[in-house]
Amino acid sequence: MAALVVATARLLLRGSGSWRRARLRSGAPPHRPFSSGAAYPNIPLSSPLPGVPEPVFATVDGQEKFETRVTTLDNGLRVASQNKFGQFCTVGILINSGSRYEAKYLSGIAHFLEKLAFSSTDRFNSKDEILLTLEKHGGICDCQTSRDTTMYAVSADSKGLDTVVGLLADVVLHPRLTDEEIEMTRMAVQFELEDLDMRPDPEPLLTEMIHEAAYRENTVGLHRFCPTENIAKIDREVLHSYLRNYYTPDRMVLAGVGVEHEHLVECARKYLLGTRPTWGCERAVDVDRSVAQYTGGVVKLERDMSNVSLGPAPFPELTHIMIGLESCSFLEEDFIPFAVLNMMMGGGGSFSAGGPGKGMFTRLYLNVLNRHHWMYNATSYHHSYEDTGLLCVHASADPRQVREMVEILTKEFILMAGTVDVVELERAKTQLMSMLMMNLESRPVIFEDVGRQVLATRSRKLPHELCALIRSVKPEDIRRVASQMLRRKPAVAALGDLSDLPAYEHIQAALSSRDGRLPRIYRLFR
Repeated sequence: MAALVVATARLLLRGSGSWRRARLRSGAPPHRPFSSGAAYPNIPLSSPLPGVPEPVFATVDGQEKFETRVTTLDNGLRVASQNKFGQFCTVGILINSGSRYEAKYLSGIAHFLEKLAFSSTDRFNSKDEILLTLEKHGGICDCQTSRDTTMYAVSADSKGLDTVVGLLADVVLHPRLTDEEIEMTRMAVQFELEDLDMRPDPEPLLTEMIHEAAYRENTVGLHRFCPTENIAKIDREVLHSYLRNYYTPDRMVLAGVGVEHEHLVECARKYLLGTRPTWGCERAVDVDRSVAQYTGGVVKLERDMSNVSLGPAPFPELTHIMIGLESCSFLEEDFIPFAVLNMMMGGGGSFSAGGPGKGMFTRLYLNVLNRHHWMYNATSYHHSYEDTGLLCVHASADPRQVREMVEILTKEFILMAGTVDVVELERAKTQLMSMLMMNLESRPVIFEDVGRQVLATRSRKLPHELCALIRSVKPEDIRRVASQMLRRKPAVAALGDLSDLPAYEHIQAALSSRDGRLPRIYRLFR
């Protein structure tokens, strides 16, 4: 059989060669038999092809393309939509609810609700049934909770909008919260807490610790993750008590991107107006309206980090430090200068690769990572909420060099209020605008931006407005907000071997000094 195949192939090749030689002898120009060049004349790309229909492009009038439309229903629920051309849409419900509102409850309720999302409801017997319903429209679902917002979202074909909104309403207002689901959630939460303690990346744990230090036992300083001792205590009754006060229409926004506004409002009226939730329609009486109180302070966690990453090339033992200072809320005018300052500080890991777009010319790269090879990480973060904000820097190094690392960070904080080079400021502003516009290319990001802004301010600042505010930031704005920030007590989070960690009072003194140096310590014996 194999010999027959080989012989046939040789005959074909020989025939092909004979045909090609005959074409050349006859003077015919050689060309590929499958070429379609003869079928069409040479037409320049600037001219339309004959016989091809003329394309019709989508057009918009004025600001219609960018405008975010908002409608408030009779029960107080806001419906917000944003145009975006395409077959798919992202729709979800955002709720003014999260760990900051758990002062009068057991910590960890928001964490539980995140894990329980898209489970069985009055209309759907199981999570599988919900996923199969979404699958008919090419849909996926997700739920995320933060310190101040809970978000249920679905991305699906725009033709299934009615089904999607009905499903979201059922998931948010009519969850069954069965004993079996709650028990499964307890196991999931326990696993996540264990994973948080074991993972090599300490950033989520440090973020939790720095908030706890900055806002001691209030609002955004409350535990975002469920404490181990509360896992067994949270049950259906506790969840219903919380949902009754915080899952109310006046604290919700139904946001959609890639949908017709009138159709979204119609669906909202159909499924979210006059609906009685599972926990009843009693008036919310225990709503926490506390304003965040910045306290400053230190949270330390001594831990052996030598075996965090095992293997043939284990990660070295590191001590992680995060220092933060209060900035401002995202509702204040100084929010934009703080965002530019955070971008100007930048930073990252010592093994990051890339050019200016990745922040290689930011201060924490130029002044810290480039000059101190023993530092493994130096990154700036900015957390902002509706009544406060926190700008912090995270750094990692060998435990024996913790004191030197802390002094380097305090010096960088002091330099924030010093001279600001025009070139580095323009670079930071350009990078911030670039990041903003690139992120807003994504439909889920637009959805979250629309939902969060309408939830906080009942309106939305458009991208070109934000870019104009970024362009208007001047060097004196950066110096002003940095000087204002340095007047507050620091918040410090420390994880790992802390034997060489400077005292909190010394860190505070360094941030109050002119040069950021730690007070000298003289010892008789080393």
